[in-house]
Amino acid sequence: MSRASLRRVVVVLAATVGVAACGADAVSPLPVQPPGPTRTTPTPSTISTTSAVPTPTGSPSRPPPTSARPAAPPPAPSRTRGTPRTTPPPTDATPACQGAVRYDLPLAETEIELLTSLCFATGAVLRIQGIGPGLVTVDRPELVSQQYEAGVVDIRFVRPGTVAVTIPKEGRKHTITVVVR
Repeated sequence: MSRASLRRVVVVLAATVGVAACGADAVSPLPVQPPGPTRTTPTPSTISTTSAVPTPTGSPSRPPPTSARPAAPPPAPSRTRGTPRTTPPPTDATPACQGAVRYDLPLAETEIELLTSLCFATGAVLRIQGIGPGLVTVDRPELVSQQYEAGVVDIRFVRPGTVAVTIPKEGRKHTITVVVR
């Protein structure tokens, strides 16, 4: 094989490898890191240790890193491929459902007609303030632990389920549906 033929084969192979490496998806460049802290002039004690560290080299398309911090993670893909991940049910509070909190309900300051439902995690306490003993009732007593002291009823939700809490006020009975997760 002549040198001219050999050069053609090398050029064709290089072009084929270059084209084969290009995929259909575009690749975004890595984010540029901010410059690192300014360096001071090394002292004689640090010259021997810093001179043993090799200097990073870069290519024209990718400059060397500017700080010792790790590179930022790549951006999240804008579309998913394959089977989407299923998320487990939330255990923490969500915007619609509060966690295991104490929810204070002062009857003297609350328009109870406007409060029709609540959502809590197991362990939450509904504290109803300003009511007499034995007036607050629940339809599912096996899901709650209820106690009264000094005008305050504490209802602790101990098991998941739905509980209807009935509160009398001004001769009317108001029911609050509480979902417990």
